Amino acid sequence: MRIDDKPESEQAATCTPRRWLSIIGLGEDGLDALSPTARLLIERAEVVIGGSRHLELVRGAIRGKAWPWPSPISEAWRQLEKMRGRSVVVLASGDPFFYGIGTQIAALFPDDETLCLPQPSSFSLAAARLRWSLQDTALVTLHGRPLEGVVRYLQPGARILALSWDGETPGKLAALLSARGMGASEIAVLEALGGPRERIRRTRAADFSLSHIDPLNLVAIEVSAEAGAKAIGLASGLDDALFEHDGQLTKREIRAVTLSSLAPRQGELLWDIGLGAGSVAIEWLLRHRSMRAIGIEERGDRAERAARNAAALGAPDLRIVTGKAPAAFEDLDSPDVVFIGGGLNDPGVFEAAWAALKSGGRLVANAVSLESEAMLIGLAGKFGGDLVRLGIERAEPLGGMTAWKPALPIVHWRVSKP
Repeated sequence: MRIDDKPESEQAATCTPRRWLSIIGLGEDGLDALSPTARLLIERAEVVIGGSRHLELVRGAIRGKAWPWPSPISEAWRQLEKMRGRSVVVLASGDPFFYGIGTQIAALFPDDETLCLPQPSSFSLAAARLRWSLQDTALVTLHGRPLEGVVRYLQPGARILALSWDGETPGKLAALLSARGMGASEIAVLEALGGPRERIRRTRAADFSLSHIDPLNLVAIEVSAEAGAKAIGLASGLDDALFEHDGQLTKREIRAVTLSSLAPRQGELLWDIGLGAGSVAIEWLLRHRSMRAIGIEERGDRAERAARNAAALGAPDLRIVTGKAPAAFEDLDSPDVVFIGGGLNDPGVFEAAWAALKSGGRLVANAVSLESEAMLIGLAGKFGGDLVRLGIERAEPLGGMTAWKPALPIVHWRVSKP
């Protein structure tokens, strides 16, 4: 039987000699809501680590040294390693493994050295107050992250719980909703949940005028989209008009095929070589919140434009490297998947990308010119894979009538690395 499977009365006597590091979740009600085991661990700890607010909440139980987190918090890990074997408590908000410090600690110390006693997360408290089904609600953190990260979740009828960065976040969210044609959305600002200062206020995004908002807050959104609202479609191949570009854009139909060939899988890293407007990398990131992408773009103006597109479409985590391939590949994490949309004929680009690609990874390339087409045909002959020629025709006015106008054909190659 594992120690943390035992009743709390037995845990109290056995959890510190081997499990020297205890991670204790706190609510705004502080000591009053803690279990006897959690309180005893704090009282017996040689060192109690936490933010100033957390330390104040349990000040009456601390017998050892109270140590506030340093800034930046990364400087604490070396000191924590030196405390190994001593009785140490780390204080966290709510559930330490839900957008909390628990994940970082778990990466440093094995599970047989730690014990976690959580409290309800702020998301759980908010759902309980609003009587929302938590599993049917999008859970987002904007704490220390770009506000635009919420954009991908702004679907008509969606319910969203967003953890704020500070007291200004709710107003900024309301302005963002209004700007995207969603001003009729209902907003609830939930402050200091679970404690004596708890407060819940409601408003429409377009009518937002709340003031003196506690920095410790969470925003609940029920999305109402007007006709023409800027909601991001859930399928691959977003409308070209959503992207700011100078003509260097993988068009919608070709992009949908390209995303299909890239075949995104959870947590994978994409290199988008010849980023252009960023459309392929952005749609890659929108497939799942675990996805990662690095765009390599030689021109600074295009790199800046791609960054604007990424923010506007809810993928602000796109990493952009401005530089010429293949030199720009230096020191980048090895990709799971590579897309070459530009620079295919530049010396060494394919060879360097193929060398960096992980075994079992996938590479997709599109060619327009006869020279790059010839190169793909040669590569397909050497490495195998699937070679496809794609042609798109659009109906456009011709005099007083309508005719088909063909776009330049695309040679599309996909291949897996052994």
